[in-house]
Amino acid sequence: MILAKVKGNLVSTQKNSYLVGQKLLLVHPIDLSDNYIGKSDVVAIDVADAGIGDTVLLVQEGKAVQQILGHRNAPVHSLVVAVVDSIDVNEKYSSNK
Repeated sequence: MILAKVKGNLVSTQKNSYLVGQKLLLVHPIDLSDNYIGKSDVVAIDVADAGIGDTVLLVQEGKAVQQILGHRNAPVHSLVVAVVDSIDVNEKYSSNK
């Protein structure tokens, strides 16, 4: 799983038939300090009812996506599975020393 920040909504009038009715979000991976990682945004299906500005957990693993959707017919790589309320890191176990 990857932490990400929701940057926007994506609207598509033409979709794969298995994606009809699915909400699409534009997200960007972040680190524990809320800084963007890399240069690429990701399009993800939202199953957690996230909104713009939310910090979310992003799954980018095919088998997990298939299990959550209940089938493997949709051409999906990324899925928002949770909205993060808070992050608490114990400095004792942090690699950022």
